[in-house]
Amino acid sequence: DELTTIDKSSMTEAATMEMPKTQDAGVGKSLTDTPKAFFVADVNDYMKIPGNESLEEVLERMNEMLRKYKIMESSLLHRKSRLKEQIVEINKCLESIKMMESKKEGGDEIVTHCMLSDQVYVKASIPPTARVCLRLGANVLLEYDLDEARALLQKNLESAENILREVQFELEFVKDQRTTSEVSILE
Repeated sequence: DELTTIDKSSMTEAATMEMPKTQDAGVGKSLTDTPKAFFVADVNDYMKIPGNESLEEVLERMNEMLRKYKIMESSLLHRKSRLKEQIVEINKCLESIKMMESKKEGGDEIVTHCMLSDQVYVKASIPPTARVCLRLGANVLLEYDLDEARALLQKNLESAENILREVQFELEFVKDQRTTSEVSILE
């Protein structure tokens, strides 16, 4: 994925340069070692730092960092969206397993509509069963007992929710750094 391959070494190098009269931006710390942006408190002192002789070069470095923060933000937003979809799908699967367990106990058939292709469904009757197939990805289905399937899906749900929290935290951090970079450029 093009958006997730970011040259973090150059971001870390740019963020760790000696910068007197600057302030750390944002609060907290990144979970993925994303460098903090620096707020330039005094432009004149900042321009006296070795390597900052040319205003154009300084602005180009700052704009490069800003572009990297924007790419990271876009990547995190995409990942957050995929995780939310995954959580919804896992919850639907857990509901289906609960329904299958309740129908199994009562001995009732499950009447449902199965998708054959886009917008084409067929009515199906499913006899009570103690086993279910879960799609693992890469066109792989694996058969599980209902209890095993529920446990696996519950574990996957917890994992996806934890990752979503981490992505949200990182996204807020990157947004703070992007905003600070934008303000520093405008200084």
